[in-house]
Amino acid sequence: MLLDTVALYRAATEPDLLSPAVRSLFRDPSNELLVSLVSAWELAIKSSLGKLALPCDVEEFFAQGSRDLLAQPLGLELNAIARVAQLPLHHRDPFDRLIISQALIERCAVVTTDVRFASYGIEVIW
Repeated sequence: MLLDTVALYRAATEPDLLSPAVRSLFRDPSNELLVSLVSAWELAIKSSLGKLALPCDVEEFFAQGSRDLLAQPLGLELNAIARVAQLPLHHRDPFDRLIISQALIERCAVVTTDVRFASYGIEVIW
């Protein structure tokens, strides 16, 4: 499962806002969790614009959130960037489009509140 930025942020700052199903999935060590470096980039931008308050710097927040969830970081590769060009415009947010592309390449579900991800044939978990 690949967490989108909102899921990562909530897991780290407001876990009670996650659905009971998502909290249960996070507690199950047999589930492989991934967090994209795209989320770190989005957190950095939103934090620098004053749209998001982080309790520490982005690097520490992302690393600690990943460790707490026992999630593996997913790097941004050229094939994921190139795949964005092939996606229909169901979704226009560039960060989400990159996460969608990564999920398609990795063949994994996405933990997100954004139902538009499903229009790309991705399993949405929330």
